[in-house]
Amino acid sequence: MGQQLMYIFEVNIVAVVLAALSSFLLGGLWYSPLMFQQAWLEGAGLTELDLKSANHKVIFLGSFLLCIVASIGVAVLVGKSPSVLDTMVLGLSIGVIFVATSFGISYLFEQRPLKLFLVNAGYHTLQFTLIGFVVGSLN
Repeated sequence: MGQQLMYIFEVNIVAVVLAALSSFLLGGLWYSPLMFQQAWLEGAGLTELDLKSANHKVIFLGSFLLCIVASIGVAVLVGKSPSVLDTMVLGLSIGVIFVATSFGISYLFEQRPLKLFLVNAGYHTLQFTLIGFVVGSLN
């Protein structure tokens, strides 16, 4: 019975929550001063003041919920007992083929800087690869 509670619709809930948490934490690091915050701010046309005046509760809760949705999506796509390599390749593929190309199209029309594209597409590609790793490791 305990094992069955972990799975809803063939999805390991523990794996989904941990994958979402890991991708959320990756975003915190990725967009921090330790990594790409300055490049992201410049590319997005934001300032430190914009960050300070933002509604952090809405941003962080919304981001985490979207990480949950992304993790559920990957878990549903791979099903039960996928290999770690298969789920990582799927995550990498989602990041490059769907997210980065979609961003690329929008960024071209919006005439956004290449630097912003590289920061954002890079995060999401790594995010989905990490989600794949966690989901694959825990199934």
